[in-house]
Amino acid sequence: MPRAETLAGGVSSEIWRVELASGPVCVKRALPRLRVAQLWEAPVERNRYEYEWFRVAGAAAPGAAPRVIAHQEGAFVMEYFDAARHPVWKALLRDGRADAAFAAKVGGALTRIHAATTGVAALFPTDAIFRAIRLEPYLVSTGMRHPTLKSRFDALVQRTAQTKVCLVHGDISPKNILAGPGGPVFLDAECAWYGDPAFDLAFCLNHLLLKCLWVPQASAAFLRCFDALAGAYLEASPFDGVEARTASLLPALLLARVDGKSPVEYVTEDAQKNIVRRVAGALLQDPPVKVLQVREAWRESLT
Repeated sequence: MPRAETLAGGVSSEIWRVELASGPVCVKRALPRLRVAQLWEAPVERNRYEYEWFRVAGAAAPGAAPRVIAHQEGAFVMEYFDAARHPVWKALLRDGRADAAFAAKVGGALTRIHAATTGVAALFPTDAIFRAIRLEPYLVSTGMRHPTLKSRFDALVQRTAQTKVCLVHGDISPKNILAGPGGPVFLDAECAWYGDPAFDLAFCLNHLLLKCLWVPQASAAFLRCFDALAGAYLEASPFDGVEARTASLLPALLLARVDGKSPVEYVTEDAQKNIVRRVAGALLQDPPVKVLQVREAWRESLT
């Protein structure tokens, strides 16, 4: 019988490493209720669309997504990546190893996937799933906690839900990116959705800003990664208005990671949370149109 080992994963799935005669594979099964403090339920059929994202994105940017070996409703088997050769980008950033050249590769791979997937809407009828696991826990719930900003959050929810451009991953976070020898490998595409590419770009750039609170001594390097990733993406992006939508969405996502249903685990001190609230609140009231505006407001808050 194959030997199975539980792997540390996110809040939304069970993941195992399974040893087969041909070598190790990774098995992933979606959970109906996510492992967070607040009640957060999501349809398990998202597993099917994660499989589809890997397949479509892997064709658009070879090597940027895992190869799926087998699939059935609620679970799939994919290739296993050895941590020694494919470290998690979040772990590297935690250690202060912020490589702007790698960040640029992330931005480049992401824009290639977006640009190549404008015609796959029929494969991803996932509006309800995306709302349940992204719009509601991040934007709707945060708006409810900030009544003076609720109208801004409502407008962002409406705009994001109605913008249909290309295939979106939905969870482009350093914890879901492997720093492979051939470039980034994107994991955990449970939020796969045909919609606004600005969501993916803003989601990842948001994490690079927040890392400045986690590893303050590496803040300058994280901001260089921010510039490199955004620059590589926007230079190659074929989509009109994507930067303005990204810039206006970024502060909402910043605030969501301290006051939404899925706060980042490393921003724990009130002083840190208040920095986020102050910067995000000001930017939400006077929405930026350039990502540099968000970066500069954030940089100034750290000095």
